[in-house]
Amino acid sequence: MLRPTVPEDTPALLVMADQTGVFQPYEVEGFAEVLEDYHDVEQYNGHLAYTWEEDGAPVGFVYYAPADLTDGTWDLWWIIVARARQGRGLGARLLELVEQAVRLEGGRQLLIETSSLPQYEPTRRFYLKSGYQVVARIPNYYAEGDDLIIYQKRITPPIA
Repeated sequence: MLRPTVPEDTPALLVMADQTGVFQPYEVEGFAEVLEDYHDVEQYNGHLAYTWEEDGAPVGFVYYAPADLTDGTWDLWWIIVARARQGRGLGARLLELVEQAVRLEGGRQLLIETSSLPQYEPTRRFYLKSGYQVVARIPNYYAEGDDLIIYQKRITPPIA
């Protein structure tokens, strides 16, 4: 079940993010700050956060928002799937739901940023498999040897 993320989800979402084995401790800390900012301010600025819940526990999460100072560009900031649910279609379903929401809001494109580090290889394959293309790579962006990779997918308008 997909539902809006609430502040009470934060502890479980942080554990879920940590247990993926992908995020560094400082990234999980940053995720905590993102959630706090979302609940305090950003949800009122058009940002959206949804939690996928099964058996009373979060197993997936997405956070996306319209890109400031653009016409129809959206950013997917976070997509997280519990380790036990990875590779079973939940990430694809969450991404599809985000794309549908962006389409209904008149979005033209969805951008996703990620790291070039080896632990993100499955993530990068997932984006390519989902129809995204690499549109930019900034060497040594996050740290020496850790490039920023930007993916883009054009969003087609809804069929009238």
